[in-house]
Amino acid sequence: MVEGGHTRERLVTLSPFHHFTLSPYHPFTNHMHTLTAIIITKNEAHNMADCIASLRQWVDAVVVFDSGSTDGTQDAARAAGALVMLRPWDNFAAQRQAALDAVESRWILFVDADERATAPLAAEVRALVQADDAAIAGYWIPRRNFIVGQEMRYGGYFPDYQLRLLRRGRAQYDAAREVHEVVQLAGEAGYLREPLIHYNYTSWAQFHRKQHQYAAYEALILAGRGIRPRPHNFVLQPLREFRRRYITLQGWRDGVGGLRLALLLAWYYGFMPYVYLARGFDNSGAS
Repeated sequence: MVEGGHTRERLVTLSPFHHFTLSPYHPFTNHMHTLTAIIITKNEAHNMADCIASLRQWVDAVVVFDSGSTDGTQDAARAAGALVMLRPWDNFAAQRQAALDAVESRWILFVDADERATAPLAAEVRALVQADDAAIAGYWIPRRNFIVGQEMRYGGYFPDYQLRLLRRGRAQYDAAREVHEVVQLAGEAGYLREPLIHYNYTSWAQFHRKQHQYAAYEALILAGRGIRPRPHNFVLQPLREFRRRYITLQGWRDGVGGLRLALLLAWYYGFMPYVYLARGFDNSGAS
């Protein structure tokens, strides 16, 4: 909408929980898109330009689904050519499901702000979407993971398949999995060959901050299952996680970086969830 020579954005309220800002770069039309990329964000301004640029030329629309960023993410997304939608944050699964429900498109491609699509991946996705195999409800996409500048090829970091290309109406996020979300498909799943590029962590401070959050979420899941911490958990669970990462998944092949990650993830995935769980029981007065 243009007034006085300036483009004005429209704000559409679909429910008390969904406020959609329609960017002039991608105005709504009366027909359903074939392929829309959705980026879930909170304070990701530094990633917006590169992430959106890797998508904008080959999808019908790019939607940034933001949960109240304060660092200029929304402005950066609009400047890069994305449509911005706003929704308060509750958890990962609910946010992705809300985005899936809100965007009218036959296929939805979820991309994280720290991920980049490549030209070969774009060609593969477009070919599959155009073929539109009715039996397929979603596609798993591999990822190449870079952690503080080093690409990790083992220890569970490759191919690291993610169920990200979804046929809208036949995919549903499991509400019980609030973190490391799980998609339930009404149909078959296929696998792509070409990977997303994932700049997983740019600093060790960021890594530690995120792992503390994930460990706390895992503790909530354990508590929800009625699991109580036992003394042996604090020893055996870290050992099992280290063995899985370093030996079973061959993390040793990534050298010193693989050893460091195996030790850290044994701490955060094997030990810290039980620490948080024990603190929860202590705080509640349970014995």
